[in-house]
Amino acid sequence: MDTERASPRYSDIDVWAPLDIAEAMIEGQFTAVAAVRGARFALLEAALAAAERLRSGGRLVYVGAGTSGRLAVQDGAELVPTFSWPQERLLLLIAGGRNALLRSVEGAEDAVDQAARLTQQHEIGPADVVIAVAASDRDTPILKEADHAILLDTGAEPIAGSTRMKAGTAQRITLNVFSSVVMILLGRVYDGLMVDLQAVSQKLVRRSESILTRLTGSSGEQAREALHRANGNVKLAVLLLHGCDVKEATDVLHRAGGQLRAALADIGKPGPEPADLSDLPTS
Repeated sequence: MDTERASPRYSDIDVWAPLDIAEAMIEGQFTAVAAVRGARFALLEAALAAAERLRSGGRLVYVGAGTSGRLAVQDGAELVPTFSWPQERLLLLIAGGRNALLRSVEGAEDAVDQAARLTQQHEIGPADVVIAVAASDRDTPILKEADHAILLDTGAEPIAGSTRMKAGTAQRITLNVFSSVVMILLGRVYDGLMVDLQAVSQKLVRRSESILTRLTGSSGEQAREALHRANGNVKLAVLLLHGCDVKEATDVLHRAGGQLRAALADIGKPGPEPADLSDLPTS
């Protein structure tokens, strides 16, 4: 396991100048980004498969232990306020339970029987998308058993075995990219905006109003009134501001599978044309 391997390069890091230590740590973060980019095609395949399965109503299930588990749980938890992902379709499992979110629970990652019981208890099945995150080596069973394995080759850490460093950064980036791509594919982003966000704070209420004024050209007062009629649903509010009543907007959005762009086209109000990305590099 590379993260456990002591690298000769860092063997005397404890006597380095503080600036050199910091430089080495920062350099490791760039290595993490490069590792994710190297796995981008596997990452894309996984996101496409996950989105397809989730369209049928399955759950997102995040599973992990230690640092990997905490990163997984964080990513999953953020999907609810950011994209209004249904709480009942989200399952967050970390070895050691809730206590492991705040402190290390030694030995929890070895409780295989407990993991099996949790799988049965929550009836995790083929309709669900399970995202299992771990810091391990290339021959680990998780890579062999996964439908879509994503290997992040980050190499040895400046502090041997400390997977919270560049290995953790690579995992965090991958989870972020994966879930964001999935949410975009499921229509929870429109014109680069979080049109499915939950306005659970004053900041997000203001953001919702700003999204509406940008997408429809309405005034702040009109946006607030539409949001109130739509019970805070930005997509519905967009359709209301385009002349629909609540029932019509709800029906149109349902027919469009939650895709605002398709819903707007349905009522004869097509959105902005997608940008031409043909000249951008793909390699």
